Amino acid sequence: MEQTAPLRMESAMAEDAAQRRVDQTDRANYHIEAQRRSDEEESAKAQVLVDRFVAQATEAGLATEELTARPWSGRGRYRTGVEGWYLLRDRSVGVGVDGSYYVLVVAPVPFGRWRTVEIQPTPPPRQVGKGARDGESFALDALLEMRLQWPGPAGG
Repeated sequence: MEQTAPLRMESAMAEDAAQRRVDQTDRANYHIEAQRRSDEEESAKAQVLVDRFVAQATEAGLATEELTARPWSGRGRYRTGVEGWYLLRDRSVGVGVDGSYYVLVVAPVPFGRWRTVEIQPTPPPRQVGKGARDGESFALDALLEMRLQWPGPAGG
């Protein structure tokens, strides 16, 4: 009989540990889901700004050009077949004429410099370059407004 008490105690401790793991997982999942919802709401608000920019740029006759993507290595540019406007002078972010938002830094593609590389639009952020060095982060609305003022297709 003396052996059953320690076994019950070990069993209870194992159940407590298992329950703590379940609780931690539930809390983590809650926070992940809350962040996802928040990101979706921010992107929906940002998309309204992008759509307004496309309308204003089109109305103003702002010249479009084929957006190109740069590989992570930074060497060369890839054609994308996407027509639109660059938002940053370093050509790392752009907007297509259809209102799609593109991050134009991609994984290296074999023979990418000699063919068109497919890029996928991403949900636009309200803060472009968030987490970047000082002076490299812009509020999307201010960035779009500045872009409307650039001379020439790529901002000269």
